[in-house]
Amino acid sequence: MAMIGWLVVFVALVGIEVGTMALTTIWFAGGALAAFFMALAGLSFQVQMTVFLAVSFVLLIFTRPFAVKYVNKGTVKTNVDGLVGKKARVLEEIDNGSGSGTAVLNGQEWTARAVRDDLVIHKGETVIVKEIRGVKLMVDRISEGE
Repeated sequence: MAMIGWLVVFVALVGIEVGTMALTTIWFAGGALAAFFMALAGLSFQVQMTVFLAVSFVLLIFTRPFAVKYVNKGTVKTNVDGLVGKKARVLEEIDNGSGSGTAVLNGQEWTARAVRDDLVIHKGETVIVKEIRGVKLMVDRISEGE
């Protein structure tokens, strides 16, 4: 009877994964399939549950980085993630020491900080966005080729 339960869990997890394509439940579906085979072999529920957890976490730890890198590589970045790598124009000198700096990006004014504390970027310069921290652009001078 436990093998039917593991098949139900497997089908449900695969269904959730197909519906979301978020790479969240597929690892546990693999664990449920392994536990199904343990139930089919007549092993105890404790062994089934141990195999379920072990296989799930092994799949999660060793295959998730690969899957995230290659499966979702065509995903279009949205919101602030799409701003990283864009160029902005400095409106007010960016100086981390004095806590000053603003830049305009896509017509919006942002608080801006340099990626290095020793870097001062003057008004009018064009910078590249390296990351977003909260509501601040973390910027750097544009190097050759950018």
